Amino acid sequence: MRTYFLLTVFALLVLIVGFSMFRQSPTVPSITTQETFERLKNDSTILLLDVRTVQEWQSSTGRLQGAILIPVQELEARLAELEPYKDKTIIAYCRSGNRSGTAARILNQHGFKAYNMLGGMIQWNKEQLPVVMESGR
Repeated sequence: MRTYFLLTVFALLVLIVGFSMFRQSPTVPSITTQETFERLKNDSTILLLDVRTVQEWQSSTGRLQGAILIPVQELEARLAELEPYKDKTIIAYCRSGNRSGTAARILNQHGFKAYNMLGGMIQWNKEQLPVVMESGR
């Protein structure tokens, strides 16, 4: 009886681990801040998608020129707004690169070609790349 119980528990553990391995999200395509900066110089069709909050968008970290704001928690409900960009490359960014990874995954799952900008605005500012401030500076 005890052996049967242990074998059952072991089999369940194997199934759970195996199932979780197959359910893991696919790797999200990523791009560095420097690669983003260089691509923006040569490709005017890229859409920059800021997935931070409105407060972060208006903060002293600034935002990227031409970016549109759709906070990540609103992204799935607002995908229709991005339909005109379905054939474009979308580079998602946030403060550090975490939420934008989630955004890029969501976009790719819905047929968009999206990248996560690694390091987000923290890295962008660290490299002293150009930003737009709320006041227009």
